[in-house]
Amino acid sequence: MNITIIGTGFVGVVTAAVYASFGHQVIGLDVDEQKISSLKKSQVPFYEPGLEELLKEQQAHHNLSFTTDYQTAIKDAEIIFVTVGTPSAPDGQADLRFVFASVESLAPHLQKQAIVVIKSTVPPGTLDKVEELIHSHTETAFYTAAVPEFLREGSAVADTLHPDRIVLGATNEQVFKKLEELHRPLQAPMIRVKPESAQMAKYAANAYLATRITFINQIADLCEKNGANVEEVVVAISPDKRIGAHYWYPGFGYGGSCFPKDVKELAAYSRAIGESDNLFNKVNDLNQDRIPKLLDNFEKKIGGWENKQVAVLGLSFKPNTDDMRESPATLVIPILLSKGASVTSFDPMADWQRFLRLEKMEKNHQQSETLKQAVKDADVIIALVEWPEIIGFDFAETKTTKQQWFIDARNQFSPTIIKKIGYHYLGLGRPS
Repeated sequence: MNITIIGTGFVGVVTAAVYASFGHQVIGLDVDEQKISSLKKSQVPFYEPGLEELLKEQQAHHNLSFTTDYQTAIKDAEIIFVTVGTPSAPDGQADLRFVFASVESLAPHLQKQAIVVIKSTVPPGTLDKVEELIHSHTETAFYTAAVPEFLREGSAVADTLHPDRIVLGATNEQVFKKLEELHRPLQAPMIRVKPESAQMAKYAANAYLATRITFINQIADLCEKNGANVEEVVVAISPDKRIGAHYWYPGFGYGGSCFPKDVKELAAYSRAIGESDNLFNKVNDLNQDRIPKLLDNFEKKIGGWENKQVAVLGLSFKPNTDDMRESPATLVIPILLSKGASVTSFDPMADWQRFLRLEKMEKNHQQSETLKQAVKDADVIIALVEWPEIIGFDFAETKTTKQQWFIDARNQFSPTIIKKIGYHYLGLGRPS
């Protein structure tokens, strides 16, 4: 098949590389000339394990190419996937301008019977507007569909190659069969639904996982008050088949490019259709308030942040990615600086200076090249992200004779071992 992917961000590049690996002719399209220039050299503008190797392989096999020209990319395409970003608008709902701009640009170049698939995260009903826009720019017969992605940053290539399921949202049998043929090599269950259901499923999945994180954080807060250990609570509830052992992550809240945005958008969408009194609004509020609340609690325990040297370990929102969007560090570091602390940080992949440039922030601190440099002479160590380099570090090497605090933001360390080294241990919902 001839396939075009519009949008060469995280989802688009991974999707293009994987479809090309099935032997299809795939074109990645983007209006960002610098990004396309890099991708033509198999240089990925973000870190994702295994992706660069896959790009090189498929470009060498001539299955994958990149362009900024819509006519070149669309004229022969049987299936066009729109994977552009849908950032949150000022009112919290999904900003669909990039989706609609892409659709308007592709419409004049469509071949007959082409399928336009919206893979971007969009609210139910978006396909109606997409079809209206295309009809206003062409008389060519076409089809539309919604095929949401369920990828995790840090394991996106593996997730795409080995999905739990493929959700296909369409209303036409021919479209279903074509999309099933495309995805058959993945050997995953294929679920046929209405486009609206496919779009709602994406929001529902992320909102549910975010809710689990928020729920266990609330349980951890109660454990802080009553002497229970949240880790033991998780062990006790997990054997229940209705609950399960997955996705219990006590910590500083959920972050990244998906959960915060999608929960916020679902909350705003619910308000817009008259369903404001619901769980999604509360989950969003609890997550936004979590880090300031935790830092206030820790501040009391360590005797204040002012004049403290603090080492923040982990800048990305999770391991195996350099993505700092909505990461704990982007909230923690400015708060610490505002309270008079001096901050050094370490991350194996994420670059704080690049984040500052992208976000146009003025706050700054010193990012160390090594973990050992970051924790040297620190009064407080905050282990924010469970990178292997952080979890596996021997903190006995850097312990000084002064009083030092160790904040385990992900409950990844043994309190007994950390205290034996000589630190004052502080976890979440577990004994200090």
